[in-house]
Amino acid sequence: MLVAGIKSRPVYSGLAIKPYARRHLFALEGEGAKALLEQRSTLDETALSRSEILYVARGSQGAGHDEALRKLGADMFYVAPTISTLLFRLKGSLSSARMGTRLYISGTEGFIGQVMMVALEYGMDHASVITEHRGSLARRVQCVHCKGITDDVTHSPFTCSHCGLPLLVRDHYSRRLGAFQGVNIDAEEPGSAPDPEELFL
Repeated sequence: MLVAGIKSRPVYSGLAIKPYARRHLFALEGEGAKALLEQRSTLDETALSRSEILYVARGSQGAGHDEALRKLGADMFYVAPTISTLLFRLKGSLSSARMGTRLYISGTEGFIGQVMMVALEYGMDHASVITEHRGSLARRVQCVHCKGITDDVTHSPFTCSHCGLPLLVRDHYSRRLGAFQGVNIDAEEPGSAPDPEELFL
């Protein structure tokens, strides 16, 4: 039910530490911690002394990522209770960031999209932000009809949590909203929506 070749779909290149950055800022969610932990060999004492790690354990499979991240010995380490709290903390970090700061994001697509929105708000170019998808493929979807956003969507079609319309989840992605687009699948023949299919595990 998805359309192939949608150009707006994000591409995540994977975490790669930029050794000459003046400051490294990591925003990590759940399994996204592993993306940084796997880079241990490239994180020397100098890089870690210029690093800030913001982590939220949401959706994490298995415990202990926060402790493993803490043991890296970054200059600053913060465990957020929610994504909203992490984003608030990130805004504070970006408001005082200087030229040469690199932002690294790893987690689910919904998380990456929300962090990217904050980065764009603070003048960062999306092409300079380093991203890696880890964890669930569940999507953050905006209903194009009522403009409501639903997180953790795994099926298509699904019922909009705001207006109740059955929505087809498209691969069309809005960087401004950090969400995929959902359109009414039975607009011309109400009640004809096919059964939901689990597509984004």
